[in-house]
Formats: sequence, C-alpha cells, structure tokens
Amino acid sequence: MRDWSVIDDISDISSFYDHSVEQEDERLERHQLEYDLTWRYLTRYLPPSGSILEIGAATGKYTLALCRRGYSVTAVDLSAALLERCQKRLTTEQLPGSAQFVVADARDLHAVQTTAFDAVLLMGPLYHLIFSEDRREAICQAVNRLRSGGLLFSTHISRLGVLGDFMKRMPEWIEQKEVARSLLDHGKRPDGQPGGGFRGYFAHASEIKQLHETLGIQTIALAGIEPAISADDESYNKLQAPQRGLWLDLLEEISSDETIVGASRHLLYIGRKV
Repeated sequence: MRDWSVIDDISDISSFYDHSVEQEDERLERHQLEYDLTWRYLTRYLPPSGSILEIGAATGKYTLALCRRGYSVTAVDLSAALLERCQKRLTTEQLPGSAQFVVADARDLHAVQTTAFDAVLLMGPLYHLIFSEDRREAICQAVNRLRSGGLLFSTHISRLGVLGDFMKRMPEWIEQKEVARSLLDHGKRPDGQPGGGFRGYFAHASEIKQLHETLGIQTIALAGIEPAISADDESYNKLQAPQRGLWLDLLEEISSDETIVGASRHLLYIGRKV
C-alpha cells in the first residue's frame, strides 16, 4: 500500500494550471504538429468504438475529437478550472452527454470506478511527477483501469528534445549552470528549489519503454511527435494542403526512428495491457 503521507505535493501544479486556462486552451494551436501526429497515432491504434479514460484532459482538445467520433470518454484532470473549460466546450458543440468529468490526481484515481476501459490516455500528468515512484503509481493507476488487451497512450517531455525550445524562448537558461546540469543529469530542477511555475520531469527516451514494461504493458511504439522540427512550429503551422498532408505523412513515417525520437520535445508511448 502506498504511503500517501510522503508523496510529492503538487498543489503548485494544480494552481499553475488553474491560473493558465487561456494559455493551455491555445497550446495545441501553437504546437499543431504535436496534435496532428498524436491524432494520427490515436486513429491508427484505437478501436473503432469503446470507452476511453483520458487522464490529463485539460481544456478538451482531444476530448472533443474523441466524443465527435462516438467514444465514451471519462475526462480527468488535476485542475478544476481546466475541466470546467473542457465541459463548456462540449456543451458549445452540443456534446454535453458524451463525457464524464472527474477532478483527480493521476496517482489516486479511486473516484474512477470502472476497471475495463478499452484505452487510457495518460497524456500530461507524467510531465509533472518528478519522483520515479509517483510516475510508476500514475501508470499503475492507469493500467488498473484497463481491460485485458486494452491500450495505454502516455506522453512525456523529452529531456534532450526541449533544448531547442529553451534556446529559442529563454536563451539565458544556459547561464544557470546548476539548473542546466540538473536537467541533463536528473531531468528536473535541483533539489531544494521552490515550487511554482512549470515544475516538471523531463524523461530520457531510453527509460520509457522499460518503465511501462515492468508494470505489465507490452510496447507497441515509442515516437517523437514533433520529429525534425525542434522548436520551429511556425514552418509546419503555415503549411496548407496538399503540402501539409504530405509533410505529415513523411513525419509520421520517421517519428519512431530510434535515431530521431529523443530530439522531439514530446514523446508518445503506446502499449497494450497483457
């Protein structure tokens, strides 16, 4: 039994998202390749119908798309404010009965009683769990709610893939030598630094398959979902048909190449419960 008195307090993360609803709502408009390629993988591997547990639903970009396809979705998020926006978006599109909403920590899903979901999307919570036991607990909670043979999709921030984004948006980061070294060596801020802001864990691509496989998941794929663009979202975002589709076809083809996976800012793992 997990000792819940010693887990990491992530109330600062909840507060961060409660006060960043607009920023989160538009995030995938800025990072369109991340969304497009993730959706390609969801389309490829999800069953044509069924029930989906979406942990880290945020403001509902994937929730809406899944509900439009007819899936039964249980949307979970740590932030009540994000889920409220998600629910409003479903109401606006006249899909209010297509999803259930649960405010919960990914490490404790006792409020989600169903244990036979066809798929679980754990897309976001692992970004913020800096201790390995917390990441394992979140995956265990997800696995325990999957039917046998059900699919798990989890996303991770790449430790090396974010460097191009740091160089573009905050080049002064490299001058914080202790912070930079801690990220490269441990995937997180130095111990003892205060909470607040985007406090997260940056995974090394080499650790992700083993993490899931030790918890009863059989690996199907590990892909970089922003392959070959580093921090250059704009060049992809401005593409129009037919070029956009052709580029997306190519980037999908190379996205699971082992020589390029870790260079993507975000990584998508897909596995099956055995």
